[in-house]
Amino acid sequence: MATIHRTTMTPTKLELLTAWLPKQTWYLGSTATPELVRAGGFRLDDPEGEVGIEIMVVVDATTPEPVAYLVPLGYRGEALEGVPEEALIGTSEHGVLGTRWIYDGAHDPVVTARLRALLRGEATPQHQSLSDTPDPTVTVHGTAPVDGLDVHLNRVLRPAEPAQNPPAHLVAGWTWPDGTTARAVLAVASAVAPR
Repeated sequence: MATIHRTTMTPTKLELLTAWLPKQTWYLGSTATPELVRAGGFRLDDPEGEVGIEIMVVVDATTPEPVAYLVPLGYRGEALEGVPEEALIGTSEHGVLGTRWIYDGAHDPVVTARLRALLRGEATPQHQSLSDTPDPTVTVHGTAPVDGLDVHLNRVLRPAEPAQNPPAHLVAGWTWPDGTTARAVLAVASAVAPR
């Protein structure tokens, strides 16, 4: 189980995401500098204990209606080879672990492998800020294929009920700036198309 350290990160995750998010094609903000607040999320454990995995929901309050974004994060002790340059969100100095390379989890093979494991029922979501504490509010509905599983991330989150009889999908919640809560489908499993 991952240990949550009560320490500093410089720059913070939100500071890094404030610079990175507007460069993404799925960013809906009206300004180049969003006002991000941490709104929800959970963690997954890396069985090898090398990569920190956080599935974070942030809300941008600069738009007339706040927008919730899903950002899976992979925290590493060294640079990840073989990923696009834009996959690196940034580096940060962790008060306990030293320099951490923070990647968009969609490009981190350990993060995507653990999301696939979660959708297959082979991983347990963990509380975002408590060590060794499962998060029962994060749920998987449906059944995912054992082999050839791909994961589609819903980067812009819209509160909605899951469709009837959909493929396996991951549902979690977050809190809007006004204190109300919402839930949505964060990720959907799909079979990898044969080549």
